[in-house]
Amino acid sequence: MSKEATVLFDAPGPRARARNNVVTVVASVVLLGIFAAFLWRFNEKGQFAGELWSPFTKWTVWDKLILPGLWATLKAAAVASVLALLFGVVFGLARLSDHWWVRVPAGIVVEFFRAIPLLILIFLAFFIPNKISPTIADSPLGTFQRVLVDNFFSLFGVEINAGTITVPAFAAVVFGLVMYNGSVLAEVVRAGVQSIPKGQAEAAYSVGLRKNGVMRLVLLPQAVTVMMPAIVSQLVVLLKDTALGFIIAYSELLSVGFRTVPANYHNNKLQAGIVVAVIYIAINMAVSRLATWLEARSRRSRKTEARTMGADVVAPPVPGMGAGGAGAVPPV
Repeated sequence: MSKEATVLFDAPGPRARARNNVVTVVASVVLLGIFAAFLWRFNEKGQFAGELWSPFTKWTVWDKLILPGLWATLKAAAVASVLALLFGVVFGLARLSDHWWVRVPAGIVVEFFRAIPLLILIFLAFFIPNKISPTIADSPLGTFQRVLVDNFFSLFGVEINAGTITVPAFAAVVFGLVMYNGSVLAEVVRAGVQSIPKGQAEAAYSVGLRKNGVMRLVLLPQAVTVMMPAIVSQLVVLLKDTALGFIIAYSELLSVGFRTVPANYHNNKLQAGIVVAVIYIAINMAVSRLATWLEARSRRSRKTEARTMGADVVAPPVPGMGAGGAGAVPPV
């Protein structure tokens, strides 16, 4: 912690620093003691036995189980991240529309899907289409339903046979992740744009830009820098939420690592949970590191920084006056 005073923190004096050092040492000793007791208990129960950890030293386990599960997790997270970002941008900007007939429906959609738990969204996407699609197939909307499935939802593995829609686990997980996280990202986009000083938009309007140009050229490039930490945090949450596919038997990392591996290797659930947790931590740290790099890069970009007048930026000369000041005479 810095020794300099800030708005929320007073610089500690000699006694305060000594007290902080004592508290730090005591807390460290307590935490080390808890960790040591955990390891001792762990060993007492035989959880360090080689046969419980040996499956994770075999390439067959990684090649046939863990790596395919990791690929399924990353695939669902990647597809859902792209669609959730698109959803967030579209509905976030729609909530900023001057037209009530755009702003109000967008607000209803965002608030509705943001209020429903993600697990319920996954269940609805997995079970409901199979129940209601036969009824829709017999109605005037039957043709529209088939065209929609064949030309769009089939990209996610959705099938329709004899009017009955079958939704695979992958599509259900992606749907839930997109609708929930996309709604949260829509609020992030709206708040990010609104955080830009109003003078930026007013200056853009004064030079003749329309609202579309103001949003695209002035507000959004600056808002991206403001929104980046919140967007990355939500994408990390999205990645971890792919584990909810465990409930509908989607073969992602948690499912194969915590269910399939223990079922075939001495019921080593604790060891499998630790290995899976380490993999999740590594992935999320990599995503966070990438986001930090992107944020630093965007802050250095001239497109996302509004320059202010200072020592190296001077006002242009008044029309009709030379650059040398009031006494300057324009050349003949």
